Amino acid sequence: MQSKRTRTKLGREKLQRIIEMCASVEKRSLDPFLMDVDEVISVVKEYFPEWELPEDLCLDAETIHHLASVIKLQSEWVKHRSTSLYTDPFLLEEKLTRISKEDIVNIFVKAWHPTVELEQISIHSLAEAIKYWKSLLPLNERWKQLFPEEIKTGLATREELIRQRFMRDTAFSEELEKFWHKLKGEVEEKGENGKIRYWNFIGAETYEETVHKAFMTSFLVTYGYATLEIYPLEEEMFIKPYEKPLTKIGEKQLVSIPIAITAEHWMKWKRGELNE
Repeated sequence: MQSKRTRTKLGREKLQRIIEMCASVEKRSLDPFLMDVDEVISVVKEYFPEWELPEDLCLDAETIHHLASVIKLQSEWVKHRSTSLYTDPFLLEEKLTRISKEDIVNIFVKAWHPTVELEQISIHSLAEAIKYWKSLLPLNERWKQLFPEEIKTGLATREELIRQRFMRDTAFSEELEKFWHKLKGEVEEKGENGKIRYWNFIGAETYEETVHKAFMTSFLVTYGYATLEIYPLEEEMFIKPYEKPLTKIGEKQLVSIPIAITAEHWMKWKRGELNE
């Protein structure tokens, strides 16, 4: 037979386990119906006469408090399922296995309400159609032949083509040479070890000018006026001009290097946030 001290210790441990389980239910970690309320109440009743110390009575009261919270959660669960017309899937499965196929078909036919739409030509719709066709103009008036306007052709001058941006004021090769000398000058002024950061060279006050300089820089690299040095790990990119254009550049297989020149990149360069 257990001694009073041993029984008191066992009761405290049981109440502590009940409190911990209730706390897990309150935190939504466990299903509230995993808690057997009747069994918990019987345990509380069984050990209540053993309590003599205030600490034990407080433990008993805390157990009842947590148990009430679990009962509230069970009530909310039942209320939610009843208002949402929830049916337990196991009950549905059991009902379906008990009824015959004929009964299932009859239930389906009673619950099935297909949407039916009937379309037909009525006297009113025919009258509206005739009214519409009578209100239309004859075909010879609706489909009048349009003759294109005659435009006199003439010769365009070189100045006019330049103004319309069909032709540049200087030949492309001359412009590329000037751009190459500009690159060499900026490398001498701002660069290090005969090269300059890519964005520090193409970056300009406007985004349009930046795109144009990037366009010209690509031709410098393609035609052997300069080369790109890319360091992926450091996320750095430099452009290095040659002292003389490489005449054998066409004999080598070139590698295309896509470089994004977006407005976002340009804004980062303007704010000093771009390392390239």
